[in-house]
Amino acid sequence: MHPLLRFTLDLFEPAPEPEAAPAEPGAPALFRHPRANRETRLSGTSVAYEFKRAKRRSIGFVVGPEGLVVRAPQWVTLREVESALQEKSAWILRKLGETRERHERLLPQPIEWRDGTTIPFLGQAVTVLLDPRHAFDAVGAQLKAEASSPVLQVGLPHAATPEQIRDAVQAWLMRQARRVFIERLDHFAPQLQVHWRKLTLSNAGTRWGSASIDGSIRLNWRLIHLHQSVIDYVVAHELSHLRVMDHSPRFWDTVGSVLPDYAALRRQLKDDAVPRWQ
Repeated sequence: MHPLLRFTLDLFEPAPEPEAAPAEPGAPALFRHPRANRETRLSGTSVAYEFKRAKRRSIGFVVGPEGLVVRAPQWVTLREVESALQEKSAWILRKLGETRERHERLLPQPIEWRDGTTIPFLGQAVTVLLDPRHAFDAVGAQLKAEASSPVLQVGLPHAATPEQIRDAVQAWLMRQARRVFIERLDHFAPQLQVHWRKLTLSNAGTRWGSASIDGSIRLNWRLIHLHQSVIDYVVAHELSHLRVMDHSPRFWDTVGSVLPDYAALRRQLKDDAVPRWQ
């Protein structure tokens, strides 16, 4: 293996697939990162990738949901970068293809905002029913979980618009997300011997979460659609970054100290479909 090579695959952040286009001469790249600033041909396939100079010892490849990102030290020439790309072309193309296939398989369907629609909540289907008789203690919605099929009663008239229904349900989901996230942060932080200081709910389309060295945690509220075990993985992942701010073996050992089955949960996070909000 080329002595400069080191490659990684981190699909922790779900996002749109790499942009596809016909592989014809002069046409856009078959795989194009949205922030592509360089392009190459690998085994006859055009790949436009994001190239960054970084403080590191080797050339690094990350194949993520948006496409290929290449990072290289300042002292590595572009010719060496191209050589490394060609050497790992089979791996890169295979991972780009797998990412696209996963995206197409899990392409989320938009929610039809109407009386009787269903949404996933903590991995379980919940039916949304409009109930104009109640304001539900001024919070707008209430979950009847004791029913055989859980129902979210929303205090809106039956003539409510799709936008009104969407906004009411989203507000309820975000309240539940904050409650659940705080509960799980407080559960795992002592086990990891870290202190989180602030939780922000994120609406990002490409990240499930992030952590800052000052103890600030950002979590995507849409995680509330998924099973709690998957939420636990994301929470433990971000809290572990308060001890190790990279994805080194020491980091994964830290995650594994509280979630021994983190690898299976990580795969589930990639495979679970989250509905598309519009």
